[in-house]
Amino acid sequence: MKAKIIFSLPIFVLFLSFTLYDQTNDWVVPAKYEEMENPQDADQASLKTGKSLYNKHCGSCHGKEGLGDGTKAAQLDTPCGDFSTAEFHSQSDGAIFYKSIEGRDDMPNFRKKIPYEEDVWHIVNYIKTFKE
Repeated sequence: MKAKIIFSLPIFVLFLSFTLYDQTNDWVVPAKYEEMENPQDADQASLKTGKSLYNKHCGSCHGKEGLGDGTKAAQLDTPCGDFSTAEFHSQSDGAIFYKSIEGRDDMPNFRKKIPYEEDVWHIVNYIKTFKE
């Protein structure tokens, strides 16, 4: 006997809304990372390194100016975000570090591609230069 699947539009819409909300808004950062301080000064050398690494690993999705409009952004299911907003800049450096290295959904994990944590901190310094 085949089981019948009963489709309930209200339940489906509720499920979909929670799923989409979770993917785009709730990116929980462990307290350990929230409290981390950036060990790299945002000096010219750090920004130069960060820019080079950003262009290599991040720019194709996040865009040249961090607006989330890179050449690959339209192909993704997850919005890339906008690094120029006040909301983005209200995050701690540690939260940005965590999200940059861990990834989620379409955002890849960069632990192998960027094996030196100091390089991720340089990227954090660089993307914090994007302002509205």
